[in-house]
Amino acid sequence: MLANNLKYLRKRAGESQLTVAQTLGIPRTTYSEYEKGNTEPNINLLVRLAEKYNISVDALLKENLVHQDLEILRNKDIRVLAMTVDASGKKNIELVETKAEAGYLAGFSDPEYISELPKIQFPRAPEGNYRAFEIRGESMLPLESGSIVICRYLEQPNEIKYGRTYIVVTHTEGVVYKRLEKIETSDTLLAISDNRAYPPYLILKSEIQELWQYYAHIGFNDVKATYEYMWEEKISDIQSKVQEIYNHSVQSSTDSDLKK
Repeated sequence: MLANNLKYLRKRAGESQLTVAQTLGIPRTTYSEYEKGNTEPNINLLVRLAEKYNISVDALLKENLVHQDLEILRNKDIRVLAMTVDASGKKNIELVETKAEAGYLAGFSDPEYISELPKIQFPRAPEGNYRAFEIRGESMLPLESGSIVICRYLEQPNEIKYGRTYIVVTHTEGVVYKRLEKIETSDTLLAISDNRAYPPYLILKSEIQELWQYYAHIGFNDVKATYEYMWEEKISDIQSKVQEIYNHSVQSSTDSDLKK
């Protein structure tokens, strides 16, 4: 446990290997070997490290300290939820970037995987468990691609408020951001894109691994430019449909004249 604990404690303190090495009065390369597990510090350095991080030597050597900063929720409908907390006990908001989605599908219930995700802060969020997801693509315009959606965890699917947007995690569709609607079949949800160019599809409740309700988002693009792009797309679509109607009308007139 020692190598992993040293790395974890240093990162939690926001320190570099050089800073810790200077505190101990040893070369950075020597300390680096401790974190790699290639060698171990002597008893004097172990005591000083334990004092530095305000833990016992026994805990430093034998306990997986990563798990001390994890909060794990379980329920019968949705699988394990692992959350991290900061040094003051406040829950972190982990960020799932687009490039990490494949790993998230495999590791969302793994406390150690969750502890490695980047963290962000968001002020004055109501009580609850939150996670942030980066979204890509144009299916949810005017929310632009690259936005970060901050969501609150739902423990039960029956907490869904229909017509609102959610991050839905399934092994079949992956991590998607959609507006959910109820249909006649109680075990199925309709996932709708705000961009109507993308057709809706069905999601079985039994396939849902995690469910997160939209709370807020962080955007990085010019909102005006996004709306202008949307209107250009709509106008182009209208023009295309008008042209199709016109072409059909002309073809019908031509066919009629030929019959005469």
